Amino acid sequence: MTTLEKNFAGRPPMGWLPAVLCGLILGTLGLCGLAVLLVTGYSYDRTAAATPISQLQSLKEDYRRPDAVPFPAENPYSKAKADLGRMLFFDPIISGNGTRSCASCHNPSLSWGDGLQRAIGVGQTPLPTRAPTLLDIAWIELLGWDGHLGNLEAVTFAPITGVDNMGRKEEDLISLLQGIPGYVRAFAAAFPPDGAINRNHIELALATYERTIVAGESPFDRWIAGDEHAIDASAKRGFALFNGKAGCAECHSGWNFTDGAFYDIGVGQGDDIGRAKIFKNSPKLQYAFKVPTLRDVARRAPYMHNGSEPTLEAVIDLYDRGGIDRPSRSDLIKPLHLSDQEKADLIAFLKTLSEDRSAPVAVPELPR
Repeated sequence: MTTLEKNFAGRPPMGWLPAVLCGLILGTLGLCGLAVLLVTGYSYDRTAAATPISQLQSLKEDYRRPDAVPFPAENPYSKAKADLGRMLFFDPIISGNGTRSCASCHNPSLSWGDGLQRAIGVGQTPLPTRAPTLLDIAWIELLGWDGHLGNLEAVTFAPITGVDNMGRKEEDLISLLQGIPGYVRAFAAAFPPDGAINRNHIELALATYERTIVAGESPFDRWIAGDEHAIDASAKRGFALFNGKAGCAECHSGWNFTDGAFYDIGVGQGDDIGRAKIFKNSPKLQYAFKVPTLRDVARRAPYMHNGSEPTLEAVIDLYDRGGIDRPSRSDLIKPLHLSDQEKADLIAFLKTLSEDRSAPVAVPELPR
């Protein structure tokens, strides 16, 4: 593997990401192997039943949420831009037949996913992978299950112009928006002085809105903040396992529960070879897919890039047996030999990562 591949194949450059050292996983959940360390420098013994409870307080510091959403210097936040992006996000004008919006695959009532095994495009066409959640997407660098998109702005027109996805030609969308007075005013407010309706401004507006999609406070967050009664004893044991014997924190690391990297974790293979589509000479990246956040994970079944695991129990069983043994499988993946109680404790912990009551997201009035 070349130096470039080492830097960009398995994981994105770390930059601002939480100081996390390893990674692994895929789909929408992961229980990795070989526990090593979280930023604190503690080393966890995979042969131990779990991280010692005495270390939990120090571990908890690595899971405190940031105070603010990061917006890039080249696309700073403005309310007018976010409002425009929100309208575009919910408007089916973006699709070729006028029936699907961004929210069709990223439904706020379904934790910003769609709850399907595979995403559905125009004409009810099944797409190759499932729709990932947009929760906390502002903190993710490389996007797409195989990481072929460099940032949120770059994502915009890939689904819009995809023939099987939304099927709308760029020039047609721009022409339609230019003919709607409400959009003309919204672009003028978001992008003074000219207010041009063009590809770049559409990308900037949608990305700005999407960066505001942030997971709400969960019982786990309240526990991290000091409320010892926010989660029960089983979930606390699960947290220790998560950072110890089960090795989940190797890749589902930090408050966002992802290192943003790509691994083959032994999921049943199909035609999609994942990250290897980009790095064709890297055998280890065959069937390597992105580590997803675990925020709201209990509400986001089915799991994995292809929706192959229907429940959290099925996901944990997959990691417990070590997935499919093949040359590209990550070296981090090995059988875990979890007991039934340990599996139950891990699930109890994962359920604490969902906010108690999701605030309803109102669909905006669309310009006409």
